[in-house]
Amino acid sequence: MNSLLQEQSHALLEKYPCLREFQPSLERPFFNISLWDNFDKLASRVSQGHFIPSKFEFVPGKLPLSELPQVLAAITTYYVVIFGGRYILKGSEPFKLNAWFQLHNLFLTLLSLTILLLMVEQLVPLIAYHGLYYAICNAGAWTQPLVTLYYMNYITKFIEFIDTVFLVLKHKQLRFLHTYHHGATALLCYTQLVGTTSISWVVIALNLWVHVVMYWYYFLAARGIRVWWKEWVTRFQILQFILDIGFIYFAVYQKFAHLYAPNLPHCGDCVGSTTATFSGCAIISSYLFLFVAFYIEVYRRRGTKKSRIVKRVRGGVAAKVNEYVSVDFKKTTTPSPSPARK
Repeated sequence: MNSLLQEQSHALLEKYPCLREFQPSLERPFFNISLWDNFDKLASRVSQGHFIPSKFEFVPGKLPLSELPQVLAAITTYYVVIFGGRYILKGSEPFKLNAWFQLHNLFLTLLSLTILLLMVEQLVPLIAYHGLYYAICNAGAWTQPLVTLYYMNYITKFIEFIDTVFLVLKHKQLRFLHTYHHGATALLCYTQLVGTTSISWVVIALNLWVHVVMYWYYFLAARGIRVWWKEWVTRFQILQFILDIGFIYFAVYQKFAHLYAPNLPHCGDCVGSTTATFSGCAIISSYLFLFVAFYIEVYRRRGTKKSRIVKRVRGGVAAKVNEYVSVDFKKTTTPSPSPARK
């Protein structure tokens, strides 16, 4: 099969020689086009030289939200706005913001996809030439282009706070899972940037992939388009955290053994501050616990009222897990479970 494909590919190139210019390579996996170079030129031109990706440096104190007091103030403001807004708007009518909601989700879909593709372009040669261990633990993996993309992703976490603002304005319920996740993720991204953890790309790339799917789903749902894969949004989120933990626990063990138990078998140290390493591990572990707990409650305890309501409402568990479906479980009635077949 492989030889047949190679022959067909060779014949196609012989017939259309111009296609050779678009043959993928390790350095340029996307049809031999340098996404980074094009992004660098476009961003520099649009920002009129204020943001030049190829010259970007993460310098705490010189960039927006680059110091802990600023980060904590922004996260605190987020919680004050959403909970204060919910209280102030308690007696008002829900806002109809479907058009703005669609635009918000479409924007985050495209932004997440852009950062993801730019990261993949950087990671393919890095892993191919140096190996996976080098990519997650060596200081050489903390490259200038990746740091630029890490910071862009970090700023995106604050843009995603708008998710909850929509919930408040539309009088949706605010659950701990949703509000905790947004605030903790912003803090997580900050600690990893400051702590220079080379493994950051694993968590960020997986999260971007999930967000492309998730925000695209919400865009389609807001358009009234029903999709069969809505439950997979939640499954992808859980799979993301499982993979995250596999990599992170490995890195945490390497650092722990290197610093505190050098007699234990290990490969060496994993670059990054101790604080960033252990705090990141704790936050990601809490995500997995919360998402799995919710998934089990809805999909494994099928006879409960909550399970039947969530799966009946528009968006199902994929929407409910992020609180875009507002249901009062105490007041909502639901059909009795179907009788068992004899």
